[in-house]
This record gives sequence, C-alpha cells and structure tokens, in this order.
Amino acid sequence: MDWKSRRVRAILEGALLEDKAAQDVTTALTIDPKLRATGTIIAKQPCIVAGLGAIPVFLELFAAQAEKAGRPSFGRFQVISHPEIFDGVKVKKGATIAVIRYNAAALLSTERVILNLMQRMSGIATLTNEFVKAVAGTNAKVLDTRKTIPGLRMLDKYAVAAGGGVNHRLDLQDGILIKNNHISLGGGLPTVLKKAIAGRKGKQLVQVEVRSQTELDEAIAGGAESILLDNMTPAQVKKAVKQIRAALPGVPVEASGNMNLETVGKYAKTGVDFISVGALTHSATAVDLSMRITTDAS
Repeated sequence: MDWKSRRVRAILEGALLEDKAAQDVTTALTIDPKLRATGTIIAKQPCIVAGLGAIPVFLELFAAQAEKAGRPSFGRFQVISHPEIFDGVKVKKGATIAVIRYNAAALLSTERVILNLMQRMSGIATLTNEFVKAVAGTNAKVLDTRKTIPGLRMLDKYAVAAGGGVNHRLDLQDGILIKNNHISLGGGLPTVLKKAIAGRKGKQLVQVEVRSQTELDEAIAGGAESILLDNMTPAQVKKAVKQIRAALPGVPVEASGNMNLETVGKYAKTGVDFISVGALTHSATAVDLSMRITTDAS
C-alpha cells in the first residue's frame, strides 16, 4: 500500500475534514497548546493488525489543516512500533500496537479518526484470517469482492490482503465478469459470452457467473475462461467442478454465495480454486482498539 498516494491521502484527509479535527473546540479550550504527550494504541482483543501506515499520514495532514485553521504549530511527531508488529501480524489482547509521541492537543484531535480506521481495517483483516484458516489444507484461496464501503475500497482490500486473503477485481475495469443481470439483459448467456470474448482488449479472462446446470452447460459450450458457481450447494459445486475439469482443463473455478465460517470449509473441499466472500468487507466487525494518552512527564 502506498500510503502517500493521492487517492489514499484524499481518503484520510476526508476523514479528518469529516470530524473537523482541526476545529476541535474542546481540546482548544482545555489543553495547553505546548503540552507534549504519548499516545499508546492498545489491542483490547486478539486481532490481525492493519492500517499502521495511516498513522503518520493522518498526523501530517492534520498538521496542515490545523495550520490553516490558525492553531499553533504542533512540532514534530514520532510513530514507533515494535519490529515484530506490522500489518498482517496477529497480536494478543493487551499488546501495544504503536506509540505516538506528539503534541497532546494534536493526539486528542486525531485519536478518533486514527482508531476508527485501524479498528475497521484490523476487523477486516481478522475476519479474513478466520476464513483463510477455515480453508487450510485445501487448494482454495479466499477472495474479496466489490462489496466495500463506498470510497474505502482500496483500504478494505488492503486489509483483506493483510489477513491472508486475495484481492479480486478492484473496479469494473479490472476484469470481465458476466453476471446474471448481464445475461438477462444481454440476450442470454451464449450471446453475451460470445460478445465479451470477441470484444475484449488485452489478455483478460472472461469469467461467467452460473446459477444452474443449464447456464453451466452454456458457459462450457461457449468457452468460458473462468467460471463462478453462485449459490450452489457443496454437492452441486463438487459435481460442477468435475464437469468443468473434464471439459475445460485449467479453467479457474470459483464458488460464491452467502459463504460463512461454518460452510466455507465444505466448499473448499469440492476442488474449487477460489471462494469469494462478500462478508469480508461488508460484515466485518471492527476490532476493539484504544489509545491511552499520557503526558511525557507522567
């Protein structure tokens, strides 16, 4: 993740503006602007860490916004983390994830946005890791989807990767995936598949989502280059995988549809190459993190 890229910085800057961090009236009225402090981010539950790189960028952006708002200069900051703690690492309850040495007022004004982002990203990474462990011992890889919070897709997908998952399509330009609405609106599966193969540019695979035996037969007959088996039972998926392997050797096979930690292992044992899980990003629970702020003299 390039935390200083324009797109990522825009996301983080927007979070600060949303919270009006530079206009923190409570802190401005109650805290000595020269007071130095240490903020310690602590895991209040076991989790996979994600989002550490956002901390210094948040602080840099906040300082610039605060300067425009007329707040005093906050001086330099320092973000420290143990060499063994980085994005993708599992930590225990009570572990110190990072230590920030900075102006006390600046820490108070940025505490919430820093924690909000890291709690969500670490939640996604932690849930992803649970799914990855659930398919261990098989050849199946856990994929994410485009079911992300609008505007946060880059961060959501980075968190999936931190948890051991594999990123699928970043956006609608990143890969050809024919879904049920394309099929129904485009004149049927054989028609849309033929159009996609003929009209594509470059070497992108044409993937087809199938929901029935008829659609599977049509996808195979039309030369689909990747097949997504949607909302099928494990038994149906196993049968479909066997048929696909016989007819189209080497074609990637993916399963999807309401995957959960109780069922994903059964799907992984059917022989599919990939299992896509929307819940990784649309239903992950934020992990519990806190920031303990103390003055440098304490």
